[in-house]
Amino acid sequence: MNTSTMRSARSLLCKWTLALIVVVTIEPVSSGQVRPPAVPLVAHNPYFSIWSMADKLTDQETRHWTGAEQPLTGMIRVDGSVYRYMGEGPSPDVPTMRQLSIKMEATRTTYLFDAAEVQLELTFFTPAFPEDLDILSRPVTYLTWHIRAIDGKKHEVSVLLDIDPRIAVDREDDPVVWGRSRAGSLTVLSVGSQEQRVLAHSGDNLRIDWGYFHLAVPGDQHAVLANASDAMESFLRSGTLPTADNLDMPTRSGDAAHLAVLLPANVAASNDAEMHVLLSYTQGYAIEYMQRRLHEFWRRNGQTTEQMLEAAETQYAALAERGKRFDGELRAALEQAGGREYSDLAILAYRQTLAAHALVADLDGTPLLFPKENFSNGCISTVDVLYPSAPFFLFMNPALLEAQLKPVLDYAMLPRWKFPFAPHDLGTFPLANGQVYGGGERTEDDQMPVEESGNLLILVAALGRAEGNWHVAEQYWPLLTKWADYLAQKGLDPENQLSTDDFAGHLAHNANLSVKAIEGLGAYAAMAQGLGKTNEATKFEALARKMAREWEVLAKEGDHYKLAFDAPGTWSQKYNLVWDQVLGLGLFDPNVRRTELSFYAKNINEYGLPLDNRKDYTKLDWEIWTATLAGTSSQFQLFMAPIAKWMNETPSRVPLTDWYDTKSGKQTGFQARSVVGGVFIKALADVEVVKEWQAFLRKDSVAAEESVVQQ
Repeated sequence: MNTSTMRSARSLLCKWTLALIVVVTIEPVSSGQVRPPAVPLVAHNPYFSIWSMADKLTDQETRHWTGAEQPLTGMIRVDGSVYRYMGEGPSPDVPTMRQLSIKMEATRTTYLFDAAEVQLELTFFTPAFPEDLDILSRPVTYLTWHIRAIDGKKHEVSVLLDIDPRIAVDREDDPVVWGRSRAGSLTVLSVGSQEQRVLAHSGDNLRIDWGYFHLAVPGDQHAVLANASDAMESFLRSGTLPTADNLDMPTRSGDAAHLAVLLPANVAASNDAEMHVLLSYTQGYAIEYMQRRLHEFWRRNGQTTEQMLEAAETQYAALAERGKRFDGELRAALEQAGGREYSDLAILAYRQTLAAHALVADLDGTPLLFPKENFSNGCISTVDVLYPSAPFFLFMNPALLEAQLKPVLDYAMLPRWKFPFAPHDLGTFPLANGQVYGGGERTEDDQMPVEESGNLLILVAALGRAEGNWHVAEQYWPLLTKWADYLAQKGLDPENQLSTDDFAGHLAHNANLSVKAIEGLGAYAAMAQGLGKTNEATKFEALARKMAREWEVLAKEGDHYKLAFDAPGTWSQKYNLVWDQVLGLGLFDPNVRRTELSFYAKNINEYGLPLDNRKDYTKLDWEIWTATLAGTSSQFQLFMAPIAKWMNETPSRVPLTDWYDTKSGKQTGFQARSVVGGVFIKALADVEVVKEWQAFLRKDSVAAEESVVQQ
């Protein structure tokens, strides 16, 4: 396959993959419909993550989570008239279909349109099942079109999907290559960067510049590699595409071959039409960890791209049905835990949480999961990112939390980590070769010693509870003991140091950070008890309870507890108290929680509860942790209602930000981060919801295995 052919094919394949949709039941538009700040379309990892950042899918081009354009353009031809259903298209003169609704579930985003007496249901379906790592790691989104006549008459219909090669490069002037291939019954068009700089650089505001995007088209549908204007003008003029690939196009991605597919549809009163394509991006090597390059998890047994795509196509129908079951059960569980508005928020956070990670296989096949600190500093495996996102993984599949913790814990065991406290990160994504936070000459002053040590003690204990065994704690016990000893000495009244809430600078005597240290010691005691280390368990539980009593004296100020022990007239969210409830530690007097919640209720702004008294901004994850402390459903809703209002009204049209202003609703910083998985804490804290959800997952896994056997 020559360079030009490879460039064209890959570009076209990208468009088709993004176009794959799952068919769902058409529902009437509701006045209570959620207006997400941004809508996930194709969300797999930090490099393959495409969103709509507007009210309507036709208002602007689709974009990478960073905001860079990665256009997926869709047009439909009905009885000779052409309309847009996705993207800005080739000309403002092309009318748009009327967007009737948008519906989001955990694995699906579905748009409903109509024009010329035809209704189009467009579904982006990503089978992101956290309990099934083989399917979860497969980088495929299905785009499905379901078309029906609404006037009882026959219509001549065809749809076009056009994918811009910018989907496969960091900058729009980067040169690309393209090509055409086959994978079983699929025609595959692919595009990728010409230079293929595999794992060559790291950073934050970057797109990928290695690997290949694939648009996989089932059957004998017409798919071509063509200049964008040629493909679209041909469709506008005659409803056709060029008959053959154009192999003589510039390599610059902005001018290079687009991936285009034309899907005819037979639409009549008694006949709905349904078509789909697969959108995929394969990286090969995805992460470098301690100087060893690691493949995407789905490749661990030597599976090729062609085999992966063919399997994805074969399993499409079964996965689509499984996705409907999964989405319905998850929404029901979330509504049971926190109500409809809470479920809307958690579902919006679902794919974003997963897509901020790369799932790879270690050299022995062990799954490792690496988060990227999006639009913060680009760090990889940041411990104070693992901590807030953990409720999602504890609820959905604790094995994925273990896959995140293992790289950090193994790194901290190395001789090169010389500190008595936990590390902050493993590097800058996608290179996890050692901590970068604090610069080359790291000292305790530029670390987060209490923060990260408390985080990891709590997370390993929570993992043990969720998995029903303590093998991780046992494996790293000397390390955990070192950190517990550090918190015993430094945790009650922390020195002037950074914490995860350091937006306003360093803070000494941080009361909420002290809570984390105390909960960390309680978590260590729980692990010791689980491992049969009775003496250590007794010692550290007694110490944690003693520190909790001392904390009350240090922090109390009238009707609330202070931001810092030496700062009268201050307050802050004590969200770390939630682990007293989730882990059943019971270290703090329940009156502490009740007192704080009563005080917070007096300080809620239009769009939420500020993080503390210093600024009007807040953190979305911590708000839900604080709300989870509520003793009644009505009290939880008091905190949830302004968050729901913010979600629908924020002027910042970006993938969920976790740092925003509670008065203006505007983004302060951050977007598309995995920390929004922290909103699952409310579901995690509900014992009955957890039991019922786990029962469903077991049943669903059995059904999925039976389906594979039948196939």
